[in-house]
Amino acid sequence: MVNDKQNLIMIVDDNPTNAKVLFEFLQASGFRVLVAKSGESALEKLQVVSPDLILLDVMMPGIDGFETCRRLKENKATQDIPVIFMTALSDVVDKVKGLTLGAVDYITKPFQPEDVRARINLHLKLCQLNQKLEQRAAELTATVEQLKQSQQRLVQSEKMSSLGQLVAGIAHEINNPTSFVQGNLTYAQKYMQDLIDHIHLYKNQASATEIAQHAAKIDFEYLLKDFPHILHSMQEGIERIGDISNSLRTFARADNMVKIPFNIHDGIDSTILILKHRLKASNTHPAIEIIRDYDDLPEVECFPGQLNQVFMNLLTNAIDALEESNVGRSYKEIIANPNFIKIKTKLNEDENNILIMIKDNGLGIPEEIKSQIFDHLFTTKVVGKGTGLGLAITQQIIVEKHGGSIEVNSIPGEGAEFVITLPIDDEFR
Repeated sequence: MVNDKQNLIMIVDDNPTNAKVLFEFLQASGFRVLVAKSGESALEKLQVVSPDLILLDVMMPGIDGFETCRRLKENKATQDIPVIFMTALSDVVDKVKGLTLGAVDYITKPFQPEDVRARINLHLKLCQLNQKLEQRAAELTATVEQLKQSQQRLVQSEKMSSLGQLVAGIAHEINNPTSFVQGNLTYAQKYMQDLIDHIHLYKNQASATEIAQHAAKIDFEYLLKDFPHILHSMQEGIERIGDISNSLRTFARADNMVKIPFNIHDGIDSTILILKHRLKASNTHPAIEIIRDYDDLPEVECFPGQLNQVFMNLLTNAIDALEESNVGRSYKEIIANPNFIKIKTKLNEDENNILIMIKDNGLGIPEEIKSQIFDHLFTTKVVGKGTGLGLAITQQIIVEKHGGSIEVNSIPGEGAEFVITLPIDDEFR
């Protein structure tokens, strides 16, 4: 039964006997019930209450049921309330007129109690499903809008030389859950259409045999069981997009004019998620393993957006170095000596600085160029892949903006390690 939250049903009927029978039956079925004796009275009551469904008599003095329904559907506050007409009329023209005005169903007098309850529960369930679909669509729209805003903030960061890579990574990560939601929408729409077709059989007073045959055709019981699962799966897809959006927001957060406390691990993790598409396995190499060795750190007083740019530059360089080291190696050889990036954080002995170490097991940096890697426009990458600004900007952010230091340790053939030292303000220790 749908009325777990005591759904409110409004009965609009000038016949006190009919109204009393329906009132008692619906109350006994667990519904809250409100009665209006005319169309005018119903419209007046609807200014202060909002029922979940309206049972509306067609033949009434004053404004009849058709006119009452028309006014309901013209009012933005009441237009979404499902209306079921009650009538002794069997004229198809009258039924079509009612449905055209926006009613969802007809109940023919004399009433069959179980038929009334089944139709009410069915339309309440459909209304709930429709609300959930609208909610999921609104959440997806809001999430997409958040992603657009986050991407706009990235575009405005003129120092982000790897912007094209970022957009590609974000699009790649969003594509999977978006495709999943889109695929499930197809089934959700089919299920909804099957339910609507089934309702039309009741509206057209189809025989019990026809209704049973259609129920078997659409596998009605399985549909009712599977529909909520599809909605739940779509919700999971939307939540995944939300997680990506949150990570992107953390990565691309705008800096204030003053430093603010920031969890360093949040910045690192959001950067890893954005670069996830470059860490995955491909036809030429297995996945790059990310090894996290995080200490229990206090928040650091800093400019978060700038530090996230540092993490992006260093992790991108590490991935590039590993890809370069894989050139000429077979898949089997790489598995025997797998690629990894290790990220370690800890407090120094005096506990007044945070150390961040990012190490890869690539080819390393030749001794003769180690002293040049932080110079502006210096790069060892092929034309079009590197600007020579990444490490220079990284050093500027760490040293000039945060009063820290950055150094590199490397043994050719064994990889490179960048060590960042950041001071902690006593207030945030």
